[in-house]
Amino acid sequence: MLPGVIRNWDVMCLGEPLVEFSEETTGRYLRGFGGDASNVAIAVARSGGQAAIASRIGTDAFGEMFTDLWTVEGVDHSAVARDTSAPTGHYFRHNGAGAARLTYSRRGSAASLMRPGDLAAATVAAARVLHLSGTTCAISDSASALALEAVAMARSAGTRISFDLHVPVGQGPVDRSRSAALSILGQCDIALPNLADAERLLGVSDPEAIVDRVLGYGPQVVALTMGPEGVYVATTEARRRIAPLRVDVVDVSGAGDTFDGYFLSGLTAGDDLAEAAIRANAAAALSTTRRGAVTGIPSAAEVGASLG
Repeated sequence: MLPGVIRNWDVMCLGEPLVEFSEETTGRYLRGFGGDASNVAIAVARSGGQAAIASRIGTDAFGEMFTDLWTVEGVDHSAVARDTSAPTGHYFRHNGAGAARLTYSRRGSAASLMRPGDLAAATVAAARVLHLSGTTCAISDSASALALEAVAMARSAGTRISFDLHVPVGQGPVDRSRSAALSILGQCDIALPNLADAERLLGVSDPEAIVDRVLGYGPQVVALTMGPEGVYVATTEARRRIAPLRVDVVDVSGAGDTFDGYFLSGLTAGDDLAEAAIRANAAAALSTTRRGAVTGIPSAAEVGASLG
């Protein structure tokens, strides 16, 4: 830690909040909340950590819903700007036969207008960990530039950088998103890939090969989530596979974000790598037993009970 720096938050998440409409029955949608930055921040808070979010939302009803949500959840949103001329983004989740399909309404949203200068260096320095994802890089050119600026500020302040490699398919120019994601991967301290995203971004699919490749970029910690196969955590010195928690899966949306939030909260609380991964793995599994990205995130007490 740099002299004189006060860390107010365990994790600050930079990215795009999205109101979620999840299809319950044909043509009937349940309103909820999504967007990986918001999801991770809420998971940190529910796990017992101090969370903050940095973003941009509209002054519309959707924006008010998010500020109310973050207030209730205990997520600091003082670094969220309100845009009077652009709306808060949203998406529809169509849950028909087969894999769910997502329809986004984010072009021209307030978050897509995030740009360098939106986030103060002192704000980044107030977090123990800055968390962002490939999605932040895919929203727009200006949001991608802000992500890279925030990473540079974090490195200067001694704030650890956590990066989820998820780059959404069909969202933003592939070359720009991939280039920014690889740049951040090369500067982050904690890398959080999943199998599918790692294969798209790095061109390898074997878990051992993915871990080798990711560690080669320089992160100190890698946590590779593998869905029903559990989690593979690694440093340059040691590796361990964490067995999955078997549950009846209802909805996998938000499971990766739940893992990220619990894992980062555990690390900042001083848990060892395996302990943090075991709790995060259990939390992610429990989140799949309920529908909705945020409603599925379990409390710390629920995670503790699941682990006995």
